[in-house]
Amino acid sequence: MNLKSLTGPEAKSPAQTRRQLLDAAGDVFAEAGFRHATVREICRRAGANIAAVNYHFGDKEALYAEVLRESQRRAFEKYPPLLGVSADAPPEDRLRAFIRSFLLRVFDAGPATRFGRMMSRELVEPTEALDLLLKERLRPMAGMLRGMVAEILGRPPEDEEVRLCLFSVVSQCVFFHHCRTMISRLFPEQRLDAQAVDQLTNHIARFSLAALKHLPDAKARKASGTGAGRAVASERRPVSPVRFKSLPKSANGKR
Repeated sequence: MNLKSLTGPEAKSPAQTRRQLLDAAGDVFAEAGFRHATVREICRRAGANIAAVNYHFGDKEALYAEVLRESQRRAFEKYPPLLGVSADAPPEDRLRAFIRSFLLRVFDAGPATRFGRMMSRELVEPTEALDLLLKERLRPMAGMLRGMVAEILGRPPEDEEVRLCLFSVVSQCVFFHHCRTMISRLFPEQRLDAQAVDQLTNHIARFSLAALKHLPDAKARKASGTGAGRAVASERRPVSPVRFKSLPKSANGKR
């Protein structure tokens, strides 16, 4: 195969073409998602022949998986989960670093944002690449956060309460990514960029730690010997299901 025919009018090395395809594909996939992105548009932006994707990656699916893997690698190299905080540091310090790292990736204005945007689309329209990413990056990160929460609560990592609290911490972080447009319209005074990271980190960490330390059997509660939260610990009343009244029928007989 003639390599020059795959690199467009100006001769480029295979490595240059591959690099340009990855960069162009990262932008296109982040903007349009996997299903709506086209190989033609990726090659146009990369200045490459339409056959270049098949030559360098095999197909669109393999290119997407490589872009997603590289995007997460770049994002986590720039903002590692603990931001240099020692693994031996108190769990509260590690949790704060974890939250800050998460928000830095969310609000980064450079190429690292591709990972966040592509992951947002993966959560709505998952592809097979998500399973690979779960194995390589997301499951180990979930395990890391789970361990921090378990230490703070003084419970085993597999405890149900640990898992639910993990969900709560992550939900607060992703909220500012998924709901950015709505927040900006409802509260235009709220900054949602890199300058807001310190403010939001402090709020999420303070809010989460206050909740964690007031749950039953939390380490801090045991150490302090205070009785706050004992009422919650001693009884968990079942919640009655909400019952809806029958909805009126519409003109066509449907409710």
